[in-house]
Amino acid sequence: MPQIPDCFYCRKDQRLDDLMIEIIPLSVSTLYLFKEQTYRGRCLVAYRDHVNELYELPADELAKFTQDVARAAKAVRTAMGAAKINYGAYSDKLPHLHMHLVPKYVDGPSWGTTFTMMPDPKVLLPAEEYAALADKIRAAL
Repeated sequence: MPQIPDCFYCRKDQRLDDLMIEIIPLSVSTLYLFKEQTYRGRCLVAYRDHVNELYELPADELAKFTQDVARAAKAVRTAMGAAKINYGAYSDKLPHLHMHLVPKYVDGPSWGTTFTMMPDPKVLLPAEEYAALADKIRAAL
């Protein structure tokens, strides 16, 4: 039996639950709602297998992942009424392919500049607000 890497996207453990909420599985990835909600509707698309770079994917998987990201971004923008979606592909400290989808709003936080990865103070919501956001995004898919 292959060993699962010590990666919270692969293990789907408490570390993942502390940061985000699963919205829905997509074609080759999973869409999550980020718990920190300075940017209302912020989500993340994580590839299903443990790779770190886009170029590690075979062409068909790369196309499917890109389609998942585009589909999720459109749903977030539609559901949230955002003016723009910013994309962030990082993994310096956690080597697993994922894409941040950050809705931006005119006159909102970081409009016209790069979003802040981990804003301080954090904007955290009650469970029912997370559920409502997830439902709204899921309905827009």
